[in-house]
Amino acid sequence: MDLHESWTAQAHRAVTELLAESAADAYGSFSPSVYETARLISLAPTLPAHKDRIGFVLDRQRPDGTWGGPDDYRFVPTLSAIEALLRVLHRREMPGAGERIAAATARGLDAMDRAARTGAGPSLPDTVAVELIVPGLIIDINRLLEAPAPAELAEWHGHRLPIPAGARPELLGSLREAVRHGRELPGKLLHSLEIIGPPARGATFAGPTEHGVGCSPAATAAWLGTETAVPGGSPCLAYLEAVRGPEGAVPVAAPLALFERSWILSTLASSGLGLPAHGEPADAVDAALTESGAAGGTGLPPDADDTATALYALALLGRPREPDSLWKYRTGRHFHCFPAERTPSTTANAHVLQAFGAWLATHPASPARYADALTGLVAWLCEQQRPDGSWADKWHASPYYATACCATALADYGGAAARSAVRGAVDWVLLSQHDDGTWGRWGGTYEETAYAVKILLNTRVPRTGDAIARAAAHGALSLLHWDQDAEHPPLWHDKDLYTPLRIVRAEALAALHLAHTDPAVSALLAEPVTGQEFEPS
Repeated sequence: MDLHESWTAQAHRAVTELLAESAADAYGSFSPSVYETARLISLAPTLPAHKDRIGFVLDRQRPDGTWGGPDDYRFVPTLSAIEALLRVLHRREMPGAGERIAAATARGLDAMDRAARTGAGPSLPDTVAVELIVPGLIIDINRLLEAPAPAELAEWHGHRLPIPAGARPELLGSLREAVRHGRELPGKLLHSLEIIGPPARGATFAGPTEHGVGCSPAATAAWLGTETAVPGGSPCLAYLEAVRGPEGAVPVAAPLALFERSWILSTLASSGLGLPAHGEPADAVDAALTESGAAGGTGLPPDADDTATALYALALLGRPREPDSLWKYRTGRHFHCFPAERTPSTTANAHVLQAFGAWLATHPASPARYADALTGLVAWLCEQQRPDGSWADKWHASPYYATACCATALADYGGAAARSAVRGAVDWVLLSQHDDGTWGRWGGTYEETAYAVKILLNTRVPRTGDAIARAAAHGALSLLHWDQDAEHPPLWHDKDLYTPLRIVRAEALAALHLAHTDPAVSALLAEPVTGQEFEPS
């Protein structure tokens, strides 16, 4: 941000640029994925930029031998990278780099073996299809280790990685057998079609389009098989080229235009930033809603989270649509994202609360079931709050995202029943700020700091003293001075952790707008602010 330009001018310019970028991009802007890129290395070695992808994976290995995020989030990308590099070695694709590839593979295997021996993992994170992806990769790795290996990996010949608790190899085997015999997979599993292996190639139920299979480069590569780069090949080859980044790497999901656009619109509008009611991308969000709701991207089934966020965004723009498509997702007092969901999502239910609350605000004579559902959602969300005042969620690694979603929804539509929960969230944020003014689960991040500032300022908790204003100002100053070239750590859940880059920009823009338009906070932004101790009320 330009500290010499007025905030009003900055905000207008930034909003205009962000909306224009999202409207013009049918795929969305998302960080590259080690897991997904390694699947392309393994499944589609004839695709263009194959050697670049291998280099990307090698360069992303951490000093401890793993790949991916902190803690349990390292296991899925690490297993994917190991399996892919073993394939490269067995296919003898890059003899000049064989020693480096073997050394990286050995470090990865050693990290997995060391974790198993010390009881440190893998403990499965709550990411997409993890109970199927992990055993599938381990089975494939163990088979590769049984085959004659390059001399550099001789000590690993015959070694077997154990399948961890929580994995479901028996279910994976049943799914692979079903596809082998021509039976269809449930729609939501198309996104992870690569777990099926060779039987997935050319599967008739997958229905590839110019946007690939299952909103996933890896699923698309599995459907195409190893002989992909052939004259007159499948039209989804163009899709794989379109999602390829400069290092040959690909995101874990694409295209996700509806997801990106609805999150941007709801984030900016709910923070008081004026947006056009019509035109792109708002018209595209409206057009994406059907009787079954909305899907986050092409190739995915509709879900409650994307449906509710799209409905809420349109309501904030003054074009409300009745949220009756959400009823199919109701289960008791809360709503599931997809049928047969393994774990419920707090943030998806917060978004449903916002969709219902925004509808009732303009249509108070709606059927009683809307008000009844709203009451149940408020109670359910309050029950999910953790003792420290935060929330956790299946779609994000950080409690700051989950808490921002739940606390702001409850502040707007929870009434008296939610006041204590909202106050607890604000107290938790005040107590967890780092000395440099940032917030974050593993260390201060741009994204999590934006969520924390929003929690402080968008929940409208009555203030005693200046603790909230000073903490928000300290956080806002850190956002203003952030190195915009720095990489944002991936925190969002899919098969691998990822960053929705434009959504993170929208979150920071919204947080800064709240800070600049809050009289107490804006008065502090002209001078340095130091952290202050806070005793919760």
